[in-house]
Amino acid sequence: MKMVMAVIKPFKLDDVREALAEVGVAGITATEVKGFGRQKGHTELYRGAEYVVDFLPKIKLEIAVTDEQLDVAVEAIMRAAGTGKIGDGKIFVWDLDRVVRIRTGELDGDAL
Repeated sequence: MKMVMAVIKPFKLDDVREALAEVGVAGITATEVKGFGRQKGHTELYRGAEYVVDFLPKIKLEIAVTDEQLDVAVEAIMRAAGTGKIGDGKIFVWDLDRVVRIRTGELDGDAL
């Protein structure tokens, strides 16, 4: 099993959710976050004063998948979240040792 974490632009959330549903990924956790990378940030004008917005709004997705689902899930995220412009985001993948469904006690793949 793998844990996939993707940081994407907020307006791409629905597209990514639909793309993941099409490839059979049932559960997603989405969190509103702020961050910056190469995109850096931008300046804004407020009441005549200019200020720098360092952290830009993003959405962090956390998706637990089986090893067999991993490649199609990552490809679906890349396809749906990509705009070809700076700031599209990143996808991180790491091993997931144990999953337990609290309600039933099911373990690992059965709990997904």
